[in-house]
Amino acid sequence: MAVARLARGPSMLDRAVALDAMVAVVMAAVSVEAAVGRHDTTLPTLIVLSVLGFTSSVTVARFASRPDRNAT
Repeated sequence: MAVARLARGPSMLDRAVALDAMVAVVMAAVSVEAAVGRHDTTLPTLIVLSVLGFTSSVTVARFASRPDRNAT
C-alpha cells in the first residue's frame, strides 16, 4: 500500500509519508532479522536508516512549509 501511495500519491507530502512508512518497515525487518539471528552486525545499518528517515522527513516538512514563491 505504501508503494502505491509512493508512486501515485497526489501530493508531495503523501509521497513523503509513504517513504517514511517504507523506511520504518525496512528498519523493523532488519531488527527482526538481527534478533532472530542473534547478531549485532546490522546495528550500523539501523543507525543509517534511522538518520536517513529522520533527515528526509525533516527536509520534506521544511520545504513543504515554505510559501510558494512562484505563485502569482
